[in-house]
Amino acid sequence: MSRVFLETIKILDGVVLHLEYHQERLNTALNSTNRYNLYDLIDPPIDGLYKCRIVYDTKELKIEYLPYTKREIQTLKLVMNDTIEYSKKYANRDEINQLVNQKKNCDDILIIQNGLVLDTSVANIAFFDGKEWFTPKIPLLKGTCRARLLDEGKIIEKDISVQEIKSFKKIALMNAMIDFDIIAVDNIEEIIC
Repeated sequence: MSRVFLETIKILDGVVLHLEYHQERLNTALNSTNRYNLYDLIDPPIDGLYKCRIVYDTKELKIEYLPYTKREIQTLKLVMNDTIEYSKKYANRDEINQLVNQKKNCDDILIIQNGLVLDTSVANIAFFDGKEWFTPKIPLLKGTCRARLLDEGKIIEKDISVQEIKSFKKIALMNAMIDFDIIAVDNIEEIIC
């Protein structure tokens, strides 16, 4: 059986947001531009905020629309793992979920690999040094929101060591559903638990 992938797309009042980035990631995952056209397949709900959840492989694609409520993340537990691999958005998140089990009383985890910051369990991350926003050069997953913000020049790729975290002034999380969400301002030490 082929690998099963997942796409999560934000729909707000009937508008499918940033679909071109999701279509590109789907094409890359399947190594095909002719398999599924999300522009034709998504029939968005008209009112409200929804998470369009698409599970797919080379043989089948399933779409569901779920009302969305943002999960608040205010604390991150540093979790070290030098072997995790999640370069494509796979539906199977068992390896990530095992790391999440280490979060203790924190809201989420911040994955560190070989001394470098990767991502949280649900979002890419960015750090502000007072002038510019930086995101890990090698993330766990190259998210669609991250790709868009890089294209727009709003964030810059950079290797970020675990030792550097506390030197930053702000932390933001980013994914298709929350866009760019600043979770820490001048209280980095309170965020990292």
